[in-house]
Amino acid sequence: MYGILVCDDERDIRGALRIYLTNEGYTVYEAGTGLAALELLQLHPEEIHLVLMDVMMPGMDGVTATAKIRESSNVPVILLTAKSEDTDKLTGLACGADDYVTKPFQPLEVLARVRAQLRRFTVLGGLEKPASALTVGDIMLDDDAKTVTLSGEAVSLTPTEYDILKLLIRSPGKVFSSREIYAAVSGDTYGAEGSVPVHIRHLREKLEIDPANPRYLKVVWGKGYKLEGK
Repeated sequence: MYGILVCDDERDIRGALRIYLTNEGYTVYEAGTGLAALELLQLHPEEIHLVLMDVMMPGMDGVTATAKIRESSNVPVILLTAKSEDTDKLTGLACGADDYVTKPFQPLEVLARVRAQLRRFTVLGGLEKPASALTVGDIMLDDDAKTVTLSGEAVSLTPTEYDILKLLIRSPGKVFSSREIYAAVSGDTYGAEGSVPVHIRHLREKLEIDPANPRYLKVVWGKGYKLEGK
């Protein structure tokens, strides 16, 4: 089973989270400061699969600790924040945190977010990544299984959408013109290349949180399209 590191300077919160998590079968490690959390990660790098990190702590705060973690590890980090800490939430996410839970939190919400991040990490972070998988950011295309997932969740694509995504994900950052995309997926040098923007729009609707401001599928005006992201 997975190991969860709970870092919070309040003993009662650590105790409550320990009860919720151990009841679900997780192994729990506890730290009262950001520095102690870093030391535990160094001691148990293979046993800790996710970190629940409080933002406001004496000494090294949670945001600083998260940034330090990201220097050597991609373990998922979920911040524990107060409602008034919006700036810290954004700063923490910018420093590499994967999600946040606002205090006072509901146990079911914490467990749901833990499960989601562990699923994302195990599928996309390398623990169970198929040899045939191609990934960009949270997008994974497994060409052997002919499947596409986003943050571990299955995404249903049409055959044309799948072929376009496969073309783009094989060459992250490379710009393909509409004609090149159409030729690659249809086998025709000339044809209905005007349909490509429609397919791109549908892909954005399925793969982007905000299709109007895409993280992955980018247009290069006058040139074509590319897939990028971390």
